[in-house]
Amino acid sequence: MAECHAQNKAKLISETRRRFEAEYVTDKPDKYDPRDVERLQQDDNWVESYLCWRHDVVDETLKMIDESFQWRKEMAVNDLTEASIPKWLLEIGGIYLHGYDKEGNKLLWIRVKYHVKDHKTILDKKKLIAFWLERYAKRENGKPITVMFDLSETGINSIDMDFVRFIINCFKVYYPKYLSKIVIFDMPWIMNAAFKIVKSWLGPEAVSLLKFTNKHEVQDYVSVEYLPSHMGGTDPFKYSYPPLVDDDFQTPLCENGPIASEDEASSKEDTESDGKDILETIFGEEQTALLKKINLTESTSKAEENEKVDSKTKAFKKPLSVFKGPLLHISPAEELYFGSTESGEKKTLIVLTNVTKNIVAFKVRTTAPEKYRVKPSNSSCDPGATIDIVVSPHGGFAVSAQDRFLIMAAEMEQTSGTGPAELAQFWKEVPRNKVMEHRLRCHIVESSKPTSLTLKDGAFNMSDKTSEDMCLQFANSRRESDCSPP
Repeated sequence: MAECHAQNKAKLISETRRRFEAEYVTDKPDKYDPRDVERLQQDDNWVESYLCWRHDVVDETLKMIDESFQWRKEMAVNDLTEASIPKWLLEIGGIYLHGYDKEGNKLLWIRVKYHVKDHKTILDKKKLIAFWLERYAKRENGKPITVMFDLSETGINSIDMDFVRFIINCFKVYYPKYLSKIVIFDMPWIMNAAFKIVKSWLGPEAVSLLKFTNKHEVQDYVSVEYLPSHMGGTDPFKYSYPPLVDDDFQTPLCENGPIASEDEASSKEDTESDGKDILETIFGEEQTALLKKINLTESTSKAEENEKVDSKTKAFKKPLSVFKGPLLHISPAEELYFGSTESGEKKTLIVLTNVTKNIVAFKVRTTAPEKYRVKPSNSSCDPGATIDIVVSPHGGFAVSAQDRFLIMAAEMEQTSGTGPAELAQFWKEVPRNKVMEHRLRCHIVESSKPTSLTLKDGAFNMSDKTSEDMCLQFANSRRESDCSPP
């Protein structure tokens, strides 16, 4: 069934490309930006996004692409840069990307109180919306976005229906499939009539994407960590410019060099973790027997125990999907899969392969630097070589679908050194347009195994003890068991 669906989708994509070229491009080649026409022929996801929004009806899809491409050329979307936007408009903080909703979708904030209806500035404001959406689309390639319409402290002079309609059209025509939902916060009653018009613009199928909220209801969609205080949140973020605020990736905790030197630089936490692994290896079968004595009704098989306590690198499943970048192939392509707390397998791998003829420097950043350890997080990869990066939660924090990771990579000169000092200097000097970037989302895989049999995190309350303490506790437990009456 899945194969049949894929074949049908491929046929629709092919037909859309062929007919658009024959029926729209041939007669009026100057009607569109040639970069968009070329991308349409190469990017399956882009074509599919238009098809999906038009329910796979090719005739309707072609009309939508035509309208979208004309708009993209008129707005010069492919050439929009930070310099294209008036500085005062960026400084005011009325429109920006920041944070994530509970489903892990990026938030596009529209602070309506900073908007004053003015025909002289409306084009620049539309360009700002297009700038943020295009910037996001190029980075995330299809990941939905949640629009936060913040109407707090808003007066009637701030409502510009032409601007609102433009935003709606952006998601209906220009960026199909990108809209997750529109969260409208603290709407004054006087604007009820206006938003009835907005509903008609969205159409019946998209009306369900409108979420009218107050301070309590908004937390159904966005957790408090990404909500400002006036929405009942705890986010300390304060908008300022420059720089652009959407680059919220930071260096993770405890940067390390290559994995080969990990033992020399390991912290106490690593020692404790290693001690637990060693303890499980030595006493795996005896612990299983002891668990049976304390009335656990189920136990894992010896094969499962051996699999649990295998060496660190063997414990990770190699990712299957691959993003093929110009400098590095990165696996997984889109999502890092972490085991749940119950599974005990909370670490995951990022696999980098250098596909160039030069050394490639790389570093890993995250939106939640206090929650993760990344090893190595700043290093280099030789031509043709592959490096495994271990990512693990830290300090008892839980993995969240809102967390993101950023892989940055750039080619180095053959004569450059690759030590910490040389790498630090390299990243200070490398031009931004020479840096490859790739983003990864987080995904938690739930475990079907019973929580009572998760030895790594739960057995004997060993998580905060050193390996010596754990060995002593195990010995005492065993002695007590041996002394107990039969």
